[in-house]
Amino acid sequence: MDQFMQAAIEEAQSGLESGGIPIGSVLVYQDNIIGRGHNQRVQKGSSVLHGEMDALENAGRQPASIYRQCVLYTTLSPCPMCSGAILLYGIPKVIIGENLTFMGAEQLLRENGVQLTVLQDSSCLALMQRFIQEYPGLWQEDIGA
Repeated sequence: MDQFMQAAIEEAQSGLESGGIPIGSVLVYQDNIIGRGHNQRVQKGSSVLHGEMDALENAGRQPASIYRQCVLYTTLSPCPMCSGAILLYGIPKVIIGENLTFMGAEQLLRENGVQLTVLQDSSCLALMQRFIQEYPGLWQEDIGA
């Protein structure tokens, strides 16, 4: 497995262990992780800290030229909010752990020229399936259902 997806999975596990939703993400620039994060809506009572948003936040303010050379790794297909941030900052490539438990705004990303790779990684899938089974109410809240 790719080291960067493994780092995103570790973030997802960290989120789960701290009482949250197991979705993790890392932002990679020139083969270095510049931001990492996990869904912290529960832990911080946040309305916006999905895994991708947390990774972007933890990367700090970057010039547009940096974002345009980044790859975002995320364990789950990005929702419309996170996809909007990807488009806003011009991140050209997203590696997605899985999109079977949740299909985000992948069509929007593709239509705007973002290159997507969906791995259907078994560990990403198992994390989400177990979480959804054990905490269906929390999952529904997170996806706005």
